[in-house]
Amino acid sequence: MTPAIPGFGGTLIRPGEAGYEAARAVWNAMHDRRPALIARPRTAADVAAAIAYARAEGLLIAVRGGGHSMPGHSTCDGGIVIDLRELGHVHVDPRNKRARVGGGALLGDVDRATQQHGLVVPAGVVSHTGAGGLTLGGGVGRLMRRFGLTIDSLLSAEVVTAGGQILRASADQYPELFWALRGGGGNFGVVTEFEFALHELTELLILATFHPLEEARKVIERGRREMADPAARDELLWTSFLRRANDVPWIPPELVRSSP
Repeated sequence: MTPAIPGFGGTLIRPGEAGYEAARAVWNAMHDRRPALIARPRTAADVAAAIAYARAEGLLIAVRGGGHSMPGHSTCDGGIVIDLRELGHVHVDPRNKRARVGGGALLGDVDRATQQHGLVVPAGVVSHTGAGGLTLGGGVGRLMRRFGLTIDSLLSAEVVTAGGQILRASADQYPELFWALRGGGGNFGVVTEFEFALHELTELLILATFHPLEEARKVIERGRREMADPAARDELLWTSFLRRANDVPWIPPELVRSSP
C-alpha cells in the first residue's frame, strides 16, 4: 500500500505497483534509478505537501518535468520524485499575448496551444522536452536571435520553496528569486507555473544541409562569415553539428548514420 502524504491530493506510485517501471523511466536511459516513491501532484499545495513529507522522512528530492535532464537530475535512487506531469496545462490569452504554462508541460504542448493563435514562446527544438527544465536553464532555440532566450519572455513564476511556501515571483514580487530562476536551474524551488509573454510568428524558414566531414572547416568558416556580415538579418541563426545525417531519400548513403 502506498504511504499517505498528509495534504497530498495527487497520485502516488511506489516500487512493485502497477505503472512504477514506466513512471521511473527517464529520457536518458543511462540513469536507471529506482526512487522509493513517485508523487504526481495536481496543485502547488500538493507539491508543498510532498516536499514537507520528504523533509520529515529524510528523503532526497528529485523534480521531474519532461525527464530530459542529461545528468539525471529528474530522478534519484531511494528518494522521492516529484513528477509534475499532471501539472501540464497551457492557457493562452491571445488578446494580451500571454500564456500560463504548468511546470509539467512539454514544449510540444506549448507550441500546439500558442500556434493556434499565430503566437509563440521562444524555446527549444525537441517537442518532448519539459518546458520547465528548459526555461530554468535559460532556454536556447531557433528563435533566440529574433526573440531572445526563453527566460527573456518569462514574466512570472509560481514557486514552491524548500520551506513549503507558495510564491509568485516576478520583477515586482520577490525580484531576487525571479532573477535566480532565470537560468539558475531547479535550485531555488519547484516551479509549478510559468507566465510568458508571447510573440507573433506565422512563418519560420529552416534550411538544413549536409556535407562530408572533410568539408567541415569550409562550412564552419562560411557560417562565421555569414553571421559576422553587417548585412545579416538579426533573426538569422546558423548552427553546425558534426554527426551522421538522417536516412532520408535525398541524402547520399555515405553520409547516413550507421546506427540509431
